[in-house]
Amino acid sequence: MNDQTQLLRKLPKIDTVLKSINSDIITGIPIVIIKAAVRETLHAYRQAILAGDDIDIPAGNSAWTAILEAAILKKNSPNLQRILNGSGVVVHTNLGRSLLDRSTLESLQTAATHYTNLEFDLGTGKRGSRYALVEEIICDLTGAEAAIVVNNNAAAVLLALNTLSFNKETIVSRGQLVEIGGSFRIPDVMSRSGASLVEVGATNRTHLFDYENAIGDETALLLKVHTSNFRVIGFTSEVPAVDLAGLAEKHNILTMEDLGSGSLVDLSPWGLPKEPTVQEIVKAGVDVVTFSGDKLLGGPQAGIIVGRKEIVERIKKNPMNRALRIDKFTLASLESVLRKYYDFESVMDSVPTLRLLTLPPEQIRRTGQRILRRLGGIRKNAPLIQLVSTVSKVGGGAMPEHTLDSWALILDCKKHGASWFEKWFRSLPVPLVVRIENEKIVVDLRTILEEDIVDLITVLRSYLEEEKGD
Repeated sequence: MNDQTQLLRKLPKIDTVLKSINSDIITGIPIVIIKAAVRETLHAYRQAILAGDDIDIPAGNSAWTAILEAAILKKNSPNLQRILNGSGVVVHTNLGRSLLDRSTLESLQTAATHYTNLEFDLGTGKRGSRYALVEEIICDLTGAEAAIVVNNNAAAVLLALNTLSFNKETIVSRGQLVEIGGSFRIPDVMSRSGASLVEVGATNRTHLFDYENAIGDETALLLKVHTSNFRVIGFTSEVPAVDLAGLAEKHNILTMEDLGSGSLVDLSPWGLPKEPTVQEIVKAGVDVVTFSGDKLLGGPQAGIIVGRKEIVERIKKNPMNRALRIDKFTLASLESVLRKYYDFESVMDSVPTLRLLTLPPEQIRRTGQRILRRLGGIRKNAPLIQLVSTVSKVGGGAMPEHTLDSWALILDCKKHGASWFEKWFRSLPVPLVVRIENEKIVVDLRTILEEDIVDLITVLRSYLEEEKGD
């Protein structure tokens, strides 16, 4: 009998294992999930044995029971989990981007648990437009004549191009033909929209005459694109929106600007780079502006299109719009967030993304000191945890070169090493996502929420026990 056969015989039978599982642990879990978790776990061991992997087979029913109970609980747990963000990236694309505040959650709850006037005009008693729920607010805040919201900014760009430049030419600077996360490439989106791309200028410098020389009978649109995480520095030049709008008006064609993250607030007074706000681009005379709802705006995933009324109306009537429209949950949360911008005095505190971006470093340092005191004091844990100044990032493709002064807990990880602990933190019931720098774990406190602190302390205590244990 070969080794593989011996190992395979050590695998328990499903019926035998099911009888040994603690009924209190699996109470309320559907039998379909229980059987699937047991079957998948045993199958994984079987495949590893057949592949010749170096694998330890649990000895005895109690060991198998513990493994399979854990597998059942995991399979019955939600796939979308809450995590602790210690990365320091405020608008973290992989971690859900912008956070919503408590009052916005109340709006979501209303939309989820009650009938609403999603497409019902309470004044006329007839069918209404879902866009009307937020259009007036968006126009108030941006100065635009009309607005429409779709499911993300990529959809907004696709829909606008398909409406305004189908089988026509759209002129774009070569320096703006970027690819952002998820392989979203401007040339590919333009191709799918039916617009013909006309490249002008050079990668680092594009002038107004480059656009004008390219305008022909088939030109429908001049497009300006935010370059997201891509930057060209040094000997560079690009055409301001107001000049591009003037050129388009001269030739009786349209202008469109994809602002990417899009911001309704100038963040430069808080030490961040000056980015054009949506209001500024609208005021410059650009016909159509698109931007995200879930980045610097701080709302849910959405793509917002604003501009001249007759143009936005054309976009609304595009049959493709039906496939890209937003649902009641996005509308409810977006309206709640947008209304906060009516009060510019308090919006920096009431929108979590803006609050995290503008947190004073000293406040973050005090949070770190409070955590260390709860862990027994700075001196007690100094060899393993230290509070050190660091830098955070904005994230979400916005302001790629800019960093935010912050403070972090640095974990020395002498016993197992940083890579081992980074993976271990991700396996916890409430996972902690961190950075690794110089073979040490960095827990950037800018993105640790006040309600996260108790759980973070629990995680750090587990880390200290692991490091100090035999």
